[in-house]
Amino acid sequence: MTTLAPQTTRVLKIIPERCTGCLRCELACSYMQTGEYRPAKSVIRVSPFEGHTSYAPYTCTQCAEGWCMTACPVGAITINAAGAKDVVDDTCVGCKLCTIACPYGTMFYDTDTRKAFKCNLCGGAPACAEACPTAAILYEETPTQDWLGDFARERFEHALALAAR
Repeated sequence: MTTLAPQTTRVLKIIPERCTGCLRCELACSYMQTGEYRPAKSVIRVSPFEGHTSYAPYTCTQCAEGWCMTACPVGAITINAAGAKDVVDDTCVGCKLCTIACPYGTMFYDTDTRKAFKCNLCGGAPACAEACPTAAILYEETPTQDWLGDFARERFEHALALAAR
């Protein structure tokens, strides 16, 4: 059996312990997404915990499962060059199924445009990571996770064993 070299991808890595709750990430994100400083239009949110004594930023993890893509009945969510699931505004019909399908609560609906929106990794240069003064949000290279490979290999070996009988 041949072994392939591990592939890598760039992902947002969030380290909540470093977050001070300054909200610069929300401001930078909203400006990048809309051209205005409107945190309500940001696709990264900072949650306060324990009476505002700790904070945790959260945004789309660009999950491998892509429930938002699967739920979209018109194919308005595609994968962009940065590897992010991206909503194509011209195709989105605003049905909100993607917002319901996302188990992380990181698909949003814009009542002004009547379209879904989410993190698109700013085309490969996430503004949130650049704006974070404490490095609580990093954009870094990481090995691609093969969450299906072991399962597929076991099933294949099992099928071969059955066929050999």
